Formats: sequence, structure tokens, C-alpha cells
Amino acid sequence: MGIETALNLSLTPGVASRLARHPLLTDAKPMREKVTSTYYDTPDLRLQRESVVVSDRKRGSTRLSSVSRLAQSGIRQAGHREWPLAGAPGELDFSHVADHGLRQWLESVREDLRPAFTTSVTRSAWLLEPRAGVRIELALDRGWIEAEGRRQPICELGLELLSGGVADLFSAAGELQSDLSLHPETTSLSQRGYRVLSEQSLQVVKAPPVVIDAEMTAIGAFRTIARSCVKHLQSNEQGVRESDNPEFVHQARVAIRRLRSAIRVWKPLLPEEFVSNFDPLWQTLARQLGETRNWDVFVGDTLPAIAAAFPACGEVDRLSHYARRRCTINRQAARSALKSVDYSRLLLEFTAAVLALPVEGEARRVDAFAPRCLDKRAKQVRHLADEALQGDATARHSLRVAYKRLRYALEFFAPLFPGELLRHYHVAASGLQELLGRLNDLAVATELISEALPGEHGDVLRCWLAGQTDSLLPEFVVALNDFHGHAVPWRNQ
Repeated sequence: MGIETALNLSLTPGVASRLARHPLLTDAKPMREKVTSTYYDTPDLRLQRESVVVSDRKRGSTRLSSVSRLAQSGIRQAGHREWPLAGAPGELDFSHVADHGLRQWLESVREDLRPAFTTSVTRSAWLLEPRAGVRIELALDRGWIEAEGRRQPICELGLELLSGGVADLFSAAGELQSDLSLHPETTSLSQRGYRVLSEQSLQVVKAPPVVIDAEMTAIGAFRTIARSCVKHLQSNEQGVRESDNPEFVHQARVAIRRLRSAIRVWKPLLPEEFVSNFDPLWQTLARQLGETRNWDVFVGDTLPAIAAAFPACGEVDRLSHYARRRCTINRQAARSALKSVDYSRLLLEFTAAVLALPVEGEARRVDAFAPRCLDKRAKQVRHLADEALQGDATARHSLRVAYKRLRYALEFFAPLFPGELLRHYHVAASGLQELLGRLNDLAVATELISEALPGEHGDVLRCWLAGQTDSLLPEFVVALNDFHGHAVPWRNQ
């Protein structure tokens, strides 16, 4: 992982108008300039597909060229370079690109490159020196992205570390955030430009593969995984806030579940204060989204099955009206949660804390840490499986949670155990998890019906759900036995 040198934060125009009065800026004089950037691509958008960004930028009388690989959302990594351009606008110079393979590829597509979109902003920049040896450039950009005659506003704050440590960068951002409503920005200007260019609608984003290797320390692997989970969450947050598609809520909730599972896996190595501070905050957010997800699943999956089974039942109409109203209420609550100041602060403070985690010695490499973690979770699953075979919905729910944690741990550590054994084991775990999910949906539906139709009004529907549950139990026993028949892969590779 590269060294983070910059941080982007979005803000509203109203908040931007108050920025200059913040105590951090009152003793600094802003420099103002017009900055216009042109981004290039081929007609078939080959650069976008390769995550390559080529642009030239005009600042006053100076023109600069830039070539980079797309950085991790929100935080730019070291290696991003700019160099002066002497030629006419549009005359791109790739001679400064250090990556020989990338330079050759860019030369091969040079003749096809065209301006794709532009950004034009008025930049107000301050030089902050919060303490001796620390220099941070703070830049407020307000303007537009323009593509094919379409526009999208830009209003964001950039902090770039010129000297000092990463903690200084986040400390300055946190101090600003304590007085101003600032949200960590995950989408780069180039990504937003392509959305304007293509008129793309918001897309649901699933968890990306996490790349770790055996040479990493255990904490280094946690840092990579935790930040990937946060990126997954933030990739879906705009969809939660602006769309009625229930999959955005689902993926945001999955991201938090994965993150909390990672915290539990690495808990023995994490500072106690880190876990006690952040796990309850993520749990609260997960519960807010969980209530929304429960009603979404009920309306989308369970309610149509109930309506088909009871086509002329007046209670079903009452249930449908109540459920759809609860969906609306809970969706608004989810949107409010992801628009809140508390959420923005959690993202910034958690990322800062993850980056500040202590680096341990080679004795705690992740390849030595992983098998012990997986053994612990597999043992817990076996214990709860015995209870679930003899127990009720509560016991099956506990088993489902344990399986989910084992499954996420398998995904986290998968790069350390290449081969077919792990893949087969993971497929079996996923299949059993899916069946446990169906059983859980029926149990949750029973609770929701009790809320919507209390007393005897919902008895017929609850009995029907109980019958559906009973019909799945033999399949559950077969799937459980099949899973336990698979060899434990982390001990056989």
C-alpha cells in the first residue's frame, strides 16, 4: 500500500461559504486561481477500462500534464506526477511516464485520444502550518464537470500533505470536520466525469476481491481489508441516499458486516481502545440498515408468496399496506443515517485510526495468523451446528451468524490458500449460508407479521410460515452434513 498524501472531502455551497472563517484558516491568506482540466480517452473509452487517467491542466499561464493509474477512492497514493507542457493544447507528452509498459501502451493509442470531458473550477488555496514541520495545502474547488453539453457541479475540499505525517493530515481534516459538515469523497473527478459523459445511472457495487499476500504482517492485512470494506460501503452510499433500489441498502449492510467480521477476526491483535470505540458505532449503523433490509426482503420476496397462497384474504391486504408503509419509513431512516454528520465523522476517524495502527514484527505474519483464526471459527460452527439440529429458529440464527463470520474469514484469507480445496469448501459454506438465510427470512417474516397483524389476526399467516420452515428443515440437515464432509483446506495445502 502506498503512502497517502491527500484527502478529498465534499461539502455544500453553504458550508463552503463559511470555510474561510474557520480558526485553522483565519491566519492564512488564500491564493485564488482558475483551474481547467481536460481529460482524454479514446472513442471506445479504452483508458477508462484500463483505469488510466490522462489529463492536462491549465493553472493561470501554466499548463501541466498528468498520467496516473486510478487511485483508491478518496485518498490519492504516492506516485501521482505532473510535468509542464510546452506544446499547444492537446499535444500530449508521455515521455515522463516512468512505467515503460504504460508509456508504450499510451503511445500505441495516442492517435485515438480525444478530449472526453473537462472540469473547470475556481480554486481557493491556503497553506496550513498547524505545528512545526507540518505543511498542508488546503484547496477549495467550486465549479463544474462538463461533457457532451451536460454539467455536474463540483464543490469539494482537498488537503494535500506537503510535509509531516499522515496523522497530521487526518488531524487537520478532523479539526475542520468538528465545525463544518464535510464528507469523505470516494469518487474521483475522473470517475464523476465518465458518469456525466455516459449519463450513467448509479450502479450497485458488490464487495471487490481483497488482495493480501503471505508476506504481509497480520495488521497490514487487516488494514487492507478494513479499507476495502469501507470503500465497498461508500461505493453504495449515494445509491442508499438517492435510489429506491433495495440492493444499495443490501450491499451497504454487507460491507458493514464484513468490516465487523474483520474486526472480530483481528481482535486479539488490535488495541482494545480501537475495538471498543469503533465496533459499537458500526453495529449501530448496521442495525439501522438492517431494519430497512428486513422490510425490503419481506415486501420483495415473502409478501408475494403469501399473496399467492392466500389470494382472497383481507388480512393480506392489510399486511401489504402496513409493510409498504414501513419500507418507506425505514428507507428514509437509512438515508438520514448515511447523510448524518455522525456517519461522515465515523468514516474519517475510522480510516485515520486504521492507518495509525501499530506495525508489529515479522513474528506476526498473516500466513501464521490465518489458520488459527479459521480453526477457531470452524470449531464454533461445529458446536453451534449440533445445537441447531436440536434447536429452534434462535439456534439456527446463531449458527447462521457463525457461518457468515467463517465465510467472510475464508474470503479474507483466500489469497493465502490457492487451490481447489478452499474453493469447494467455500462453495459448500456459501450454499449452507444461503439455506440458513431462507430459514432466517421466514423467522423474521413471522416477527414482522406479528407486528403488522398482532394477536389472532395473523395466526393463519404465521402457521403457513411455520409450514414453510418445516419443509426446509430436511434440506438443511443434508446441507449441513455435506458441508461437514469437506476437508478443512487450510490444514491440507
